[in-house]
Amino acid sequence: MSDTLTIIRPDFEAADNAKRRQIIEGARAVFLAQGFDAASMNDIARKAGVSKGTLYVYFKSKEDLFEAIAEEQCGFQAERVFELDPADHNVSAVMTKLGAEFAHFLCNRSTSPIRTVIAIADRMPEIGRQFYEAGPAVGIGKLSRYLQAQVAAGVLDIDIADCDIVAAQFLESCLAGTFKPVLFNFAPPPPPERIAHVVGIAVRVFMKAHGKT
Repeated sequence: MSDTLTIIRPDFEAADNAKRRQIIEGARAVFLAQGFDAASMNDIARKAGVSKGTLYVYFKSKEDLFEAIAEEQCGFQAERVFELDPADHNVSAVMTKLGAEFAHFLCNRSTSPIRTVIAIADRMPEIGRQFYEAGPAVGIGKLSRYLQAQVAAGVLDIDIADCDIVAAQFLESCLAGTFKPVLFNFAPPPPPERIAHVVGIAVRVFMKAHGKT
């Protein structure tokens, strides 16, 4: 009996994950087209091709669905962009690659989840907190730990207590004049050469302030 359950369970889990993915993709499309407030669970169920009952088996509310979408985007960013090797002491090269990938990621993916978080954070602070913890805080934390490793290796001169602040400042400087125009629909995503130029300035300023020569 136990052998039979062992064989069946992986297939069940795969189907369960596929259904959840189907719902998330449907919800993403609805939120993007209608915005958070206008979207309804009926709309999401219809777009996802599931019954409303099935939808509620996986997510109890559209708030839960939005949180899942936002956390997924943040997790993808953390896994793809902020994989930093503390043993790599070529700080200038590491920061250049990180800055370019970070700016490109934010400028060239849908900003709808970020806009939605900003719009609803006042009345739903828990969503704002969860989004920040899953996204910006993770990125800052990973970069801060890389900087701490470089301080310990004698490559950088930063007060350990300030590494979080320095990490946040660097990331913000990589977005100067690139991301906010996109966020507010003022301008399209900048070309790669514009991102490279902005990030290059950010890295030079960083190294001048904190690099040991």
